Amino acid sequence: MLSAPSTSLQQTEERWDQKEMTFTEHLRELRKRLMIALGTIFALAILAFYPAQFAIPWLSEQYFPGVKLNAFGPADVIMLELKFSIYAGIVLGLPVILYQLWMFVVPAFAPRTRRLVYLYVAPSVILAALGLAFAHFLVLPRVGHALLAQTGKVATATFGISQTLNFVLLLLLLFVLVFQTPVVMVALARIGIVTPKFLRRYRRHALFGFFVFGGIVAPDGNPLTMALLAIPMYALYEVSIWLIVLLERTWRPASA
Repeated sequence: MLSAPSTSLQQTEERWDQKEMTFTEHLRELRKRLMIALGTIFALAILAFYPAQFAIPWLSEQYFPGVKLNAFGPADVIMLELKFSIYAGIVLGLPVILYQLWMFVVPAFAPRTRRLVYLYVAPSVILAALGLAFAHFLVLPRVGHALLAQTGKVATATFGISQTLNFVLLLLLLFVLVFQTPVVMVALARIGIVTPKFLRRYRRHALFGFFVFGGIVAPDGNPLTMALLAIPMYALYEVSIWLIVLLERTWRPASA
């Protein structure tokens, strides 16, 4: 008698509402998800536009103390405030962006797997905050100091506001995205795309790839910046392996 509900649940899981979508339907679904994500970024960017005029001087003083920034064009400041607002919208809207991304991908999987999407939203917010903190307290002060010291050897530091803050904002955004590595890896492992064995086998390739990626995206082309991008990525890669190993013990009973 007690096995009936379990049997019914199992049959429901087997008859989950997967259906093949046409190419046009996929495009409509993608457009829907993109509109929600972009709408979220746009709304948050509007809210962040006014505080940008206070945040930009504060960021400059944090990483390049004593350096007076210069605007070399009448639109430099307003364009920088717009860019700051958009970056802030991406960072603050990251949970919604990731949710929309996963909701576009996971309809190919069973409902139990779909429900896992909700479990990754909160960790993504925490990791985004950790990425910002890591960049703010450890990376940018050291990079700023190194760049100022190198500049002082051959020139007087007279920085443009647009170039300087573009550099800062890009690094902050990069670390927010880099710190999403465990969420992405665990999610891929949960739906069966990667395994700890696979990740261990290719860890050397991953390390090389992270350094190549760091060299490509480092805003100043500085080896120090490249290393400060690549090393945290690899550390998070290793953390992801151990997280997957630990979580697999809880996944197996659920799968059984």
